[in-house]
Amino acid sequence: MKITIGSRKSKLAMWQTYYVQDKLKKAGIDTEIITMETKGDRILDTSIAKIGSKGVFTEELEAQLANGTIDIAVHSAKDMPSILPEQFELIAFTDREKSEDVLVSHNPQLDIDNPSVKITIGTSSVRRRALLRLHYPHVLTVDIRGNLQTRIKKMREGLCDGIMLAFAGVHRMQMDSMIIKTFPRDQFIPPVGQGCVAIESATTLPQAKKEALRACLNNPESEFCLLAERAFLRQLEGGCSIPAFALATLQEGQLSLTGGLVSLDGRKNITATRAGQTSDAELMGQELGSFILRSGGTELLAEIRKLQG
Repeated sequence: MKITIGSRKSKLAMWQTYYVQDKLKKAGIDTEIITMETKGDRILDTSIAKIGSKGVFTEELEAQLANGTIDIAVHSAKDMPSILPEQFELIAFTDREKSEDVLVSHNPQLDIDNPSVKITIGTSSVRRRALLRLHYPHVLTVDIRGNLQTRIKKMREGLCDGIMLAFAGVHRMQMDSMIIKTFPRDQFIPPVGQGCVAIESATTLPQAKKEALRACLNNPESEFCLLAERAFLRQLEGGCSIPAFALATLQEGQLSLTGGLVSLDGRKNITATRAGQTSDAELMGQELGSFILRSGGTELLAEIRKLQG
């Protein structure tokens, strides 16, 4: 059996791809890697929200899945739209790295907690900007795009004092020494899927290949958590362009899901938690999403989308 793996070309995307390739090789499965650029990689002067959140990092890879050039595509789970085109599916979720947001800076003395100091933070995430406005209203934000290395270069050139990123990406690029703050998950609840790698295939991929891939790559705990988180986001009909968040955790067979929505200015924050069995993961996500919508989320989403134009 041979598996052809599709990936974006960035260093972080390739780290994820080599991670997947290594797991497959250890199981005796031959592999080939094909790389490509996506719309999200090419357009770096526009925010993700303005490009359009659906398929920004996935469309080109899905075209290769559809024509059979590749068997699987390797993605950051947080980049995946909550609703996939009907001919594609997510067949595995890997072990999950820590899901926290972190602040990275070339200045180890930077103190975001001091409200008397003027600080500019770079981030391309509407969720992070909104939560910074909620918890750190004295902080200014500036949009920053590109891979991790490009963003750090822009920071050093003076665009901003620090960059807000996912711990997973910083850690995988071995840049932990630049982390000056880890944000608590109860304040900065991560986006859906942060820290996890998702494996996508066409629904027509032979069953024998799907089973072999799941046996090598899928972490059941990650899968239960991601099913709940993605069901929540799907209920909100959301993607990268809305400041939504959700994190599921699993302890002793009990699944806990916390999720919500914050206004762009950080002044309105709707958050709730649900708990249940792993067998009800998707139902929990749907119910939590419905509760958020009933609790003012519908109006808040309309307000957000109006402001985004």
